[in-house]
Amino acid sequence: MHGNPVPPHPIWQTGEPALRSTPAMPMDRPIFSAILLAMAGLSLSWWGGQLILLAGSPYYLLAGVALLASAYLLITRRTAGYWVYGMLLAATAAWAIYEVGSDFWGLVARLAAPLVLGAFISLAPLARHYGRSRVAGATLFIFALLVGSVLIATRDTAPVDAVDYAFATEGSDWTTYAGEIGASRHAALAQITPANIGALKPAWTYRTGDMPGPADAMTGWTFESTPLKVGNRLFLCTAHSQIHAVDADTGRRLWIYEPKAAFDWVPLRACRGVGYYQSPPRPDAPSSPCAERIIAPILDGRVVAVDAATGRPCPDFGKNGVIDLREGLGPVRPGYYHSTSGPLVIGDRFVIGANVLDGAEIGEPSGVIRAFDVRTGKLDWAWDLAATGDARQPYSRGTPNAWAPLTADPVMGLVYIPLGNPTPDFFGARRSAAMERYGSSLVALDIATGKPRWSFQTIHHDLWDQDLPAQPTLFELATPRGRVPALVQPTKRGELFVLDRRTGKPLAAVAERPAPRGAAAGDFTAPTQPYSTGMPSLLGPRLREASAWGITPIDQLLCRIRFRQLRYEGPLTPPSVGGSLSYPGSAGVVSWGGVSIDPRRDLLVVNSVHSPFVTRLIPRAAADRNGMSTPPNSVPTGGSRGSSEAKQVGAMAAMPQVGTPYAAQAVPFLSPLKIPCIAPPWGRITAIDLKKRRVVWEKPFGTSRDTGPLGLRTGLPLPIGVPSAGGPITTASGITFIAAAQDRYLRAFDTKTGAELWRGRLPAGAQATPMTYVSAASGRQFVVVAAGGHAGLNTAPGDYVVAFALPRRR
Repeated sequence: MHGNPVPPHPIWQTGEPALRSTPAMPMDRPIFSAILLAMAGLSLSWWGGQLILLAGSPYYLLAGVALLASAYLLITRRTAGYWVYGMLLAATAAWAIYEVGSDFWGLVARLAAPLVLGAFISLAPLARHYGRSRVAGATLFIFALLVGSVLIATRDTAPVDAVDYAFATEGSDWTTYAGEIGASRHAALAQITPANIGALKPAWTYRTGDMPGPADAMTGWTFESTPLKVGNRLFLCTAHSQIHAVDADTGRRLWIYEPKAAFDWVPLRACRGVGYYQSPPRPDAPSSPCAERIIAPILDGRVVAVDAATGRPCPDFGKNGVIDLREGLGPVRPGYYHSTSGPLVIGDRFVIGANVLDGAEIGEPSGVIRAFDVRTGKLDWAWDLAATGDARQPYSRGTPNAWAPLTADPVMGLVYIPLGNPTPDFFGARRSAAMERYGSSLVALDIATGKPRWSFQTIHHDLWDQDLPAQPTLFELATPRGRVPALVQPTKRGELFVLDRRTGKPLAAVAERPAPRGAAAGDFTAPTQPYSTGMPSLLGPRLREASAWGITPIDQLLCRIRFRQLRYEGPLTPPSVGGSLSYPGSAGVVSWGGVSIDPRRDLLVVNSVHSPFVTRLIPRAAADRNGMSTPPNSVPTGGSRGSSEAKQVGAMAAMPQVGTPYAAQAVPFLSPLKIPCIAPPWGRITAIDLKKRRVVWEKPFGTSRDTGPLGLRTGLPLPIGVPSAGGPITTASGITFIAAAQDRYLRAFDTKTGAELWRGRLPAGAQATPMTYVSAASGRQFVVVAAGGHAGLNTAPGDYVVAFALPRRR
């Protein structure tokens, strides 16, 4: 009656013709399923053919043909359409394992969408056999089980009852941006421990009142400050250069200084920290105003000194408490020169660099490094790397600048300067010999004179904007000959260079390796580049086509096509007119957050970002036609431009590079869904044993809760690893605290094992480095972080400073 016999499987035993292997297959919705398969098949076939023409994988074209065949069979009501799709699923699984092995996110990208589509087209025949209600119920149950598993795996740590803890006194203050002048980002505090951290909760929240306005939305506005703690006061700065003093125990505002500066055109609005100075006590003299003072940068290129007790400008400093860093630079357009990192106070002087606008033109303001008397504001010395003998004004233009924080060793009399590359960034043929020598180098200057003692170059003839993004961290390296004074310099490249801080000689092996050649016409590349072979690299393996990633096969395929179209010959592939894939990108693997070193455990902890960039050179004639050859702001000092210029340069996608044969463009390598075109994790946190020089643990850092495709917030806390800005700190109790990631959490990890111990939800994005201290008033250890968002990471803006602590002792 039913024709040929069918295999003895339960789904076939009903006698329903919908699943019999006969030509006729009456179904409820075969046409709709067939249309879905046909649309997917046409897309994969078209773009898969293009990928084959680029010598790429044939899978997508073959998969597209199989989908079209399945669609044809279904629309003609043949059960063979299901068999074809099933065989495609099996082949896809084999291909996925061949390409990525057991990598979870790689398998998800290749298998999730085909499985979901297969489940959808199978619902109708399954429902015919088992009943619609039972199939729907089973589907919902499986979905709820999967979602529940994810939520349980990524849930917030549950609070526990308060526990007793000891009063701590060591390391009670946090007196520089990185805790102390050697930038360890380590606190000798142990009140908060892995055993009691579950009781950590918000103690107070402070609102600065400094929020982004309309102009800030088109620029790089961000609240990145790490407060200082001295006595029972916190001192911090905001994106618009306000200085705040806050009670360290209660979060109550003590005073606020408003700089009254014009910010009409500043493409990067940020202040990461301030400096603190206290005059030596004199028993024979009463305390005078400004005996304690805060030194802070202002976004218009000035520096102010205010009384730490009142917030009033110090009258003995400069002119009414202010000095102008633009003096001696020659013409300076608004927005081209200002300090985003606070000054480093060393004895009775402070040393400061500046942020110079990227990619604008030849001959931008000098990157001169200067030291000033912290009491009077008078210039003590200046290091102009391109000058001969003593630095003379006006300082040499276009020289590398130091926008990251600085580090010092007062015992050795050295201050360490992490330099950037000369401007403009992506064409270097017109750089001087001094620029070539010092560009992207760590330089040790004599604190007393400003004369260079030694330098170490981390990249030769930098054409990739791979400037040194973070201060070096000083530590004592264990060697067979005993402890040696060392430092580690993190780089955007993900290389960690370990040097003898007395001489600049490598303490971990450094090798010169051949580098890709073939710079743009008129430029050149260095034949070799330095690699820190004695330390683990944070970059990861070289990219390949299989590294391309997407939520669906379509956007993954488009990323593969783009990968094949771009020039890529490994790290430091030169920029090109046709477009080059730069990995690491100009945003770096490590950024200004730097590293933390736990000296007791000899562990270095660092967070990293993994997102390639597409770098393109635009010939000058084409740049002229497209309006890209005008300097971003041509108004002289004191003027302003409208918001259109701020929008153009704030995005930093197009850089005119006036005075060179090319404009430049550097943008993240993103899919059409605005997610990175390489597989996650896009953010990691890593611990490295400094004795054995190996990775102890590494894990994805951050979840997708507050981010997602097309910039939408998914609310799904998948532990995918997301980009971050900010760095870690460690404590003597073995805890690493870090915020930084795109999701709004302050996290605590076990420094030794990497286990996540706790996380606290924040009211906004926290792209800042936390700090910790003990309050003299209550004896409680606080962990404090600024939560204000970051325009570049699309995190929620805010004006919050949040302090966490254990409950008060009963």
